[in-house]
Amino acid sequence: MPQKKNKIKKLNINQISSLGINPTKIETAKGISFSYTYFQYDNDKFSIKDKDAKYLQTLLQRLRDLSSMTVNEMTVKNAKNLRCHPINWKDTTETGFGLLNEEQLVDTPYQFQLSSNEYGRVHGFFIENVFYIVWLDPNHKLYS
Repeated sequence: MPQKKNKIKKLNINQISSLGINPTKIETAKGISFSYTYFQYDNDKFSIKDKDAKYLQTLLQRLRDLSSMTVNEMTVKNAKNLRCHPINWKDTTETGFGLLNEEQLVDTPYQFQLSSNEYGRVHGFFIENVFYIVWLDPNHKLYS
């Protein structure tokens, strides 16, 4: 009697991936994200090179706390507590961030405080829910 051949079950391959691996589905972030794409770490005026670990800890805690907020919660609802407001270059020591194509890139420059005057401000701008950090200003040098 002839032997039956075992049939191999056809594998269903996901058409999205050539490897057949299902992509991880990640929920879109609802809070603010931070980017350092335009961060000017080598700017002598806005430098943290002489700051201690407490400054860095305060910065990271503030960014963590803000990342659970929406842009509206940061810039409108909690604006007074965070001292978050648009930057008017006419009132500052600068004329802008000095970025390439800044007029197309930056709609409204913003700043917010790290803590009650002790650790200065963070300056940057939003594109959707991403805040692009340009300067860290621990010594309040943006305003004279």
